[in-house]
Amino acid sequence: MSALAVPVARRVPLAWLRERGMGATVLVSGLSAGFGVLLIAATGYLGAMLRADPYLGDSDDLAIVVTILSVLLIGIAMYVAAIVTANTFATIVAGRTRQIALMRLIGASARSERAKVAREGLGVGVIGAVVGLLVGTVIAVIAVPIMNRLLGHVGLDYSPLQPTLVLPAAAVALTTWCAAWAGSRRVLTVAPLQALSGAEARSAVEVRSRTRTVTAVALLVAGGLLLAAGVLAGLVSPGGVIIAFVGGVLSFTGLALGATFIMPPVLRLVGRLFGGSATARLAAGNALREPERSSRMAIGVVMGVTLVTMFAVAAESAKSVLTAASGGTPDPQLNAVLDGFSGVMMGLVGVSAVIAAVGLVNLLTIGVVQRRRELGLLRSLGFTSRQVRTMVLLEAAHVSIASLLTGLVLGVLYGWIGAQSSLGAVTVPPEYTSPTFVLPAVPWVVIVGVIVATVLLTLAAAVVPTRLATRITPVQALAAD
Repeated sequence: MSALAVPVARRVPLAWLRERGMGATVLVSGLSAGFGVLLIAATGYLGAMLRADPYLGDSDDLAIVVTILSVLLIGIAMYVAAIVTANTFATIVAGRTRQIALMRLIGASARSERAKVAREGLGVGVIGAVVGLLVGTVIAVIAVPIMNRLLGHVGLDYSPLQPTLVLPAAAVALTTWCAAWAGSRRVLTVAPLQALSGAEARSAVEVRSRTRTVTAVALLVAGGLLLAAGVLAGLVSPGGVIIAFVGGVLSFTGLALGATFIMPPVLRLVGRLFGGSATARLAAGNALREPERSSRMAIGVVMGVTLVTMFAVAAESAKSVLTAASGGTPDPQLNAVLDGFSGVMMGLVGVSAVIAAVGLVNLLTIGVVQRRRELGLLRSLGFTSRQVRTMVLLEAAHVSIASLLTGLVLGVLYGWIGAQSSLGAVTVPPEYTSPTFVLPAVPWVVIVGVIVATVLLTLAAAVVPTRLATRITPVQALAAD
């Protein structure tokens, strides 16, 4: 009733921008757009350097390879951002169930409510894209003269102010809009009578819609077949990596769609590590009681860990194969090139990991806000602030550990497939024949770094939610509508 009592004249048109989660979505869009702008500027700068080189100036192959690589990296960042944004809006819509149902009760259609959510997605996407475009352009303008002096290209004629810089910003705005539309599909299932009930969360059975499950399984199967085909094709040609790349995208999309039935078993396994205290049991139970929310939080971190591990394993496996091909003696220059390339790639992919981390913090915070009644009930039953803080921290650890384990397994698998599909045709002594079976080489230093980064992410992600949770008093929470 409080929503109906608010005078129409006092409503702020852009008040939804202050809603919990919107600011982080703007940040995700800004990071994606800024990353795209900087990559395009860097690609243009490298192209100018190649054209100015007296030996490489007549060859366009390197410039084409760099351009393709930049497009792929931008695509990866936007892919991660789209899933994070879709999950954020799905969580926001889940918290608005009663509000949407109330609008349906007084005559609004489901499509109009969903269109409103999509417009909000377009709004935050445009804001983030414009900010990312401006910040990325300013950094590029400042960086070009610095790079010219460092690399000795003082007379290089290149200006980063190119019309193509607008392309990633426009793509990010469009992607955010589409992601908000996809994340708001639950609006279509909200019944007007839900305005009269207090139920917000859906059970595991309810979240597994038949269409989504069938689509996820189909993508997983198709992706798996293409991954296998890429490995087989790579035994005769390095082009097999292209087939494997498509298979990787399809299979991971299937994993993202089917996270609600793939992640709960992993979460259940991790939950056993926390012991049997009441706080630990509640933390583990919350993840399994609301598998959709937990899966949304987990899948972004799974992506970040998978991408970083994948490039590290692929580079390490390539080093081992090329070392064997050179007679067992590693080539220091070749290893330095591969290590440098791997470091640059992991650094660039790290942007996607940061986007995923923002998504985890955002969804944890939204989850705490939407569970004010539950937390207030726990406080009224005798839970102390410390116990509530510990519970939220364990929930974050629960999701992070499950995501870390899943991401490491997938990263090693995808990394090996990438190395095998691209290097399977390389002849290796002593047989000097191909095909070659590439053994996965695990760079343990990188793996330890990923584990440490995940621990730090868990602690950082839990800061804001735990502070919000401990500020909720029993009376305020139980009185909240």
